[in-house]
Amino acid sequence: MTRIETTFATLKEQNKKALIPYIMAGNPNPAVTVDLLHDLVAHGADIIEVGLPFSDPMADGQTIALAGERALAKGTSTRQAIAMVKQFRKTNTTTPVLVMGYLNPIEIIGYDNFINLCTDAGIDAILMVDLPPNEAGDFTEKLAKNNMNEIFLLAPTTLPERRKQVLQHGSGFIYYVSVKGVTGSNTLDTDDVGKQVQAIKADTDLPICVGFGIRDGASAKAVAKFADGVIVGSELVKNFADVGDDLDKIEQAKAKLLAKMDELRQAIDEI
Repeated sequence: MTRIETTFATLKEQNKKALIPYIMAGNPNPAVTVDLLHDLVAHGADIIEVGLPFSDPMADGQTIALAGERALAKGTSTRQAIAMVKQFRKTNTTTPVLVMGYLNPIEIIGYDNFINLCTDAGIDAILMVDLPPNEAGDFTEKLAKNNMNEIFLLAPTTLPERRKQVLQHGSGFIYYVSVKGVTGSNTLDTDDVGKQVQAIKADTDLPICVGFGIRDGASAKAVAKFADGVIVGSELVKNFADVGDDLDKIEQAKAKLLAKMDELRQAIDEI
């Protein structure tokens, strides 16, 4: 079993739901990331999603897109982002880490080199937004050989054939996008999300985790009643929007982010 699969098995035994925070590697600067990963674990993260900075992030709203721009401006490359996870792994060998990004930097590095870097860093899963499941064959096989999961997105607008391919080729968990649009979108219809998640569960044994549009304990709790995990990104990332290089502002932003983690964890655990 992969670390992600083990985590969900343990959570199921404990009748708990996964809290999966997203952060952008290198935001607001590279020195913050590794310590922040450890802080997220200390404040209830079961799995961590780490964004790989990219200049044209088509699935991301303004908050995360700007976070990627800040990370790139500070010199954070895909290789450096992976190295941050490797540094985290020196003292944490249990918390699963998923990296989310886009194909262009991977194609520059080379698929095999990228997978080798991820394996060496102790990365557990890959989510490439612009890699459709019907074109991921060799990549999926190589990830499996290295005991890594490949995560795919399902959305309210996903066509039946694409949905079938995602359920066939995905592993670890299915990432259900709860709203139409990009990360940070506003409208979250929990009743509709619940119906969609139940429909997906009828066709797969994989855990279903819901992201996009979750902003607070109330929305996280509502989603966690029917999903296996809750993914929160923009609501955390936004805290670093205006801190610049001011160390006091960075620490204040981290405190707000971790307070939000505490709120989310408490709400999910109340189910």
